[in-house]
Amino acid sequence: MKKFLTLILLFTLTSFTWVSAQMKDPVHFETSFNKISNTEGELIFIATIDAGWHVYSTDLGSTGPTEAAFHLEKNAGIELLGQLKAEGKEIEQFDNAFQAVLRYYEKSVKFIQKVKITNPEYYIEGYLEYGACDDQSCLPPSQVDVKYGNLEKATAAQPSNSAVDNSTPASPIQESSVDNSQDAEGVSQAVPSAIQGNSGSIDLWKPVIKELNAFSDHDSAKDRTLFYIFIYGFLGGLIALLTPCVWPIIPMTVSFFLKRNKDKKKGIRDAVIYGISIIVIYLTLGLAITLIFGPSALNALSTNAVFNILFFLMLVVFAASFFGAFELRLPSKWSTAVDSKADQTTGLLSIFLMAFTLALVSFSCTGPIIGLLLVEVSTTGSVVGPAVGMFAFALALALPFTLFALFPSWLNTLPKSGGWMNVVKVSLGFAELALALKFLSVADLAYGWRILDREVFIALWIVIFALFGMYLLGKLKFAHDDDNNKVGVSRFFMALVPLAFAVYMIPGLWGAPLKAISAFAPPMHTQDFNLYDGGVEAKFDDYNQGMEYARQQGKPVMLDFTGYGCVNCRKMELAVWTDPTVNHLIQDEYVLITLYVDNKTNLSEPIEVVENGKTRKLRTVGDKWSYLQRVKFGSNSQPFYVLIDNDGNPLNSSYAYNEDVDAYVNFLQVGLKNYKKNK
Repeated sequence: MKKFLTLILLFTLTSFTWVSAQMKDPVHFETSFNKISNTEGELIFIATIDAGWHVYSTDLGSTGPTEAAFHLEKNAGIELLGQLKAEGKEIEQFDNAFQAVLRYYEKSVKFIQKVKITNPEYYIEGYLEYGACDDQSCLPPSQVDVKYGNLEKATAAQPSNSAVDNSTPASPIQESSVDNSQDAEGVSQAVPSAIQGNSGSIDLWKPVIKELNAFSDHDSAKDRTLFYIFIYGFLGGLIALLTPCVWPIIPMTVSFFLKRNKDKKKGIRDAVIYGISIIVIYLTLGLAITLIFGPSALNALSTNAVFNILFFLMLVVFAASFFGAFELRLPSKWSTAVDSKADQTTGLLSIFLMAFTLALVSFSCTGPIIGLLLVEVSTTGSVVGPAVGMFAFALALALPFTLFALFPSWLNTLPKSGGWMNVVKVSLGFAELALALKFLSVADLAYGWRILDREVFIALWIVIFALFGMYLLGKLKFAHDDDNNKVGVSRFFMALVPLAFAVYMIPGLWGAPLKAISAFAPPMHTQDFNLYDGGVEAKFDDYNQGMEYARQQGKPVMLDFTGYGCVNCRKMELAVWTDPTVNHLIQDEYVLITLYVDNKTNLSEPIEVVENGKTRKLRTVGDKWSYLQRVKFGSNSQPFYVLIDNDGNPLNSSYAYNEDVDAYVNFLQVGLKNYKKNK
């Protein structure tokens, strides 16, 4: 028993991991030039992709993430043949971030650009552009530069009217593999004066990675995810306790353990072991799900349209069961066989089998709750999420058996079984029906049905929660409800919650943000009728100009590294920036500079930079801001918010995607406080 408790403790402690928000370098390329014949060759880009990340395929269209494409800059004696092609195991499914069906590759992919060789002396220079994302963020458009051939020889061998760019010196022919991956450690190298602007003696591009990390080296995003899963699981276990399948068993089971042992200590010990057995059973279920699906499959399920339809149907069935249409039961011979085995055995095995019998008998009530919990956990993509959720669920379910065994007199204070337990079941049915629409919405967006646009989704939720409130007021009854027409005071106040929530959602029919349901409702672009007009507007989209203005005004700066294709950036702007307190702080206390890392506007001329010992080219405005984010702050994912003073020094730790308004307000207030203190 001590060993078991030790394992549980170790599991709980190790579930919460510490994560650093640093440079992300999930894709590593090797390039080569394969000369197939004297007239044909191939540019080959082989990518190795880290677990949890994916690289998007070719020909995705103008909207959405960055597609893979080859861009030719200089050539002589060589021409492109067709478009870039991809080889590998292509995945085509609904992408939750971009709310569309997309094609991408995981683990590895090979990109091939065929070329026609028109002269033995040839030269080609260009770059592969690609986009990479995980389930939380996307990197800015990334580039892999290549040069093959000798420019001087190729130029000399061309006809006099051949158009060749001679702006760069010749490079020796390269036909061996070259690793163009980016080093994710430090990026503290000199920044070319061509992109620093006129900032006087102040170096606004000076790296401040160490200073930024000094505020906080810990990114608690994963900790919060696991913590929320634990809370959801524990609440689910408490709700399961109140159902007709579990509540009446508590006094019977505790009394049995206390009466069958003359020694009260042994009775308490048996009840404790019974509770621990419940935890072991459900924890094993959570671990089994992780082992069966593997570390990455849970997140894939959350974005797979077919599975979302199955989740929708499953939750509707569970809701119908709670409404009283039928009862979900496991085969009775299972529980009978386990119960019979428990009677024939003694000791710890007997107690464990009794706990297993409880799990089987109570399935009609606990099954839908567990199903809802596991479906919700699957959408987080957390590898240990199912185990954490099941552990919390079982802990809440097992706790009363132990507590009432320790304090038997408390049994007399338990509310008697009655119609109130059916109210709990039906209430949970309304909740499951509402959440089912969330998964149908994902499938609807994936297949483009347009049957569940945002206003339709909100209208259905208004109806569901209004009916929920009417049920609690006794105006709506189901088969298993009693005929008592009186409504107690507590039930009356409970009814106010869903009714008020239904009223709160009504403005959403005309485009109100409804921050409380932003994680559930379809995206705003599906809203056909939108009267909402608001939000925070950036004062500047140029770093150097914005910093000059901030110095003149004597205000701190908020840098917003974002992207046109960054869906999580739009979610933050809709769910967080619209909060009055956040809006006031950004608009009135800071100078907001928004920098789009995927801005395709070409620079007047490409700028060469040395990064991690390698020469790179900044070709667009987006490249410039992405380089600023990397070299100064050591990060390359969006959204990325950082607060700085007029000299470019950080005022607080950076902030990434997290729709917690209170946390964002604290982020802004701490930065403002530090600015005033330093000033």
